[in-house]
Amino acid sequence: MRGEGETWQTGDGDRAPDWQAMLSATHLPWTVSVPEASDAPAFEARVRRWWIDDLALVDCECGPCSGTRQRRQIADTDGEFVVVLITRAGRETVSQGGVEADLRPGDAVAWDSTRPARFAVWEPLAKRSLLIPRAALDEVGGRARVTGGVRLDGLAPATRLLTTYLDTLSRALPDLPPSAVTAARNATLELFIGALHPGGGAPTTSTARPALRAAMDRWIEQHLLDDAVTPAAIATAHGVSVRTVNRVFNATGQTVGEVIRVRRLARARDELTRSDQPISAIARRFGYADTSHFSRTFKARYGTSPSDYRGSRATAGARIQHPVAPVQRAAPPER
Repeated sequence: MRGEGETWQTGDGDRAPDWQAMLSATHLPWTVSVPEASDAPAFEARVRRWWIDDLALVDCECGPCSGTRQRRQIADTDGEFVVVLITRAGRETVSQGGVEADLRPGDAVAWDSTRPARFAVWEPLAKRSLLIPRAALDEVGGRARVTGGVRLDGLAPATRLLTTYLDTLSRALPDLPPSAVTAARNATLELFIGALHPGGGAPTTSTARPALRAAMDRWIEQHLLDDAVTPAAIATAHGVSVRTVNRVFNATGQTVGEVIRVRRLARARDELTRSDQPISAIARRFGYADTSHFSRTFKARYGTSPSDYRGSRATAGARIQHPVAPVQRAAPPER
């Protein structure tokens, strides 16, 4: 949903179930616990969510609490996500895959929705989370797999660029047309990859390989609609062997063919919001002679048909999890 975003806050009753429902709907399923000491202040939480196309940007303020994601919560999660958590005020500890990060203002961590995790909020907290479907990561810089908690250096220029951009984007989103939201979504993915791998490119012992991969990626984008985008054509354009081309792409767990298919489908997806061309024409332009095949491939990757995707862009974002009906809906903030 664009506009002012969606906002919820805990109600006046039993706030622990309210908070668990709210957190599970906006940050994926969690089991949470809230302090019950008689001298503790009443627990309060507030969440505001914006959509950047299929990415969710979620701001949260809450009191001390803790939570875990184990097998049941992972099984209840619709899809696979990488979540970037940025601490804005307060203190929180996040643990996953043997990595424990004690986060203070300016710190950030990326965690994987497919693995167990836990958190503990020690004092009133304000944080921002960016929820990224794993499928979206295939569109930029290879399969940037987060296999456990990965701490992002809050002082690194690439991390600061990402966090500053999200600050600006949260303010600009209400006024962006659908085509600009799509562009903002793609820029967000690129900036995340830059923060995750600040050295650039895929991990490798060759210092030249990241630059070569970047050049190949640019060439693919420039020739994406050509029929002859093949490893041989890429090799010829860059003066290397086909074997070198395959090794550069395999370093990120991909084949050249996979990269081309993913990017063509992503460009077709962008075109659905940028133009009013018939879906059949868009399918043909991006190499799908059969519109039914395009629709099946699109739905398998993005979870919705091309026509439903086009119809939903102007009014709502994709649902991350289940509705938050048990939670009190807050009034929209004044502009």
